[in-house]
Amino acid sequence: MKYSTLLTRPVSAPGLTKTLPLAMALALTASPAAQAYDLPVVNLGLTSFLDGGVPAGPGVYLQAYYQNYSSTRLNDQDGEALELPKTDLDYQVLVAQMTWLSNYRLGNASLGINTLAPFVTSMEVDDGINNMALTAQSGTGDWLVGPFIQFDPVMGDNGPKFVQRIELQFNLPTGDNDTDTSINPGNNALSFNPYWAGTYWFSPQWTASTRLHYLYNAKNTDPSSDFGDVESMQAGQAFHANVAVSRDMGKGWRLGLNGYFLEQITDTKVDGKTVADRKESVYAVGPGVMYSFSADNHIVANGYREFEVQNRPQGSRMQVRWIHHF
Repeated sequence: MKYSTLLTRPVSAPGLTKTLPLAMALALTASPAAQAYDLPVVNLGLTSFLDGGVPAGPGVYLQAYYQNYSSTRLNDQDGEALELPKTDLDYQVLVAQMTWLSNYRLGNASLGINTLAPFVTSMEVDDGINNMALTAQSGTGDWLVGPFIQFDPVMGDNGPKFVQRIELQFNLPTGDNDTDTSINPGNNALSFNPYWAGTYWFSPQWTASTRLHYLYNAKNTDPSSDFGDVESMQAGQAFHANVAVSRDMGKGWRLGLNGYFLEQITDTKVDGKTVADRKESVYAVGPGVMYSFSADNHIVANGYREFEVQNRPQGSRMQVRWIHHF
């Protein structure tokens, strides 16, 4: 989702002399869930506890996510708030995920596929000047799809010790996108976002989990009008990760801490020319709780508060996730 202010600044790319608006974009975490000023939708905090495995073996899994994000500041490259009367941003998103873990084997692992479909149910922005700088729309987000390989757990004397998964995830430019609207559910560009996820058991009660992503973005050949009269925009590459530590409290309950971070490692390009001072970063931490009704039904709730934010909105994120195995 792209959004801009009325501010403009010269672009410092060699050979590029146009003055471009300060374009921004908001990340939804699907996975999906969160788009930044230039970066597409990525998974910031959508997954947390026991992320390295699937709960109940082969079969079809349905997951549903509800997420609320609230921010009262949009930060620049120095982590300072942009100079608008207001920078209030609130959105709610629903994400449906279907996972198939097959009986097809590759060595000590099973093959599967994930698909995610996000929908922005509400998107509100207030710039304090009657939305002359920022406009927004709700609607369908970009569809995510990824084949994966789920490795068998490594067992210890008292149960599992380690489990891991590798997925080759693609963000497809299928969402709603209007080049004249500041904030859109869709990103209008293909992205490759593979990850490795793992869970380690320190003991039968204590676990640590992580999901490590690399993000590569293809060119957007119909960029937002916020960029001016240009033919293409290509967001930079990034690393992002979710991390969680949790303890099994018994009777189906699990409590812990969860967090995420994102660091952009290469600059955005406009018409093939590098644009400086647009790299994004964000860190977040908060509490989480999981309740397992059975091996086939689980519910997870997570909260996050963001800090050390550059070129992104800074706010808080709350979500609920339901997992069902058919």
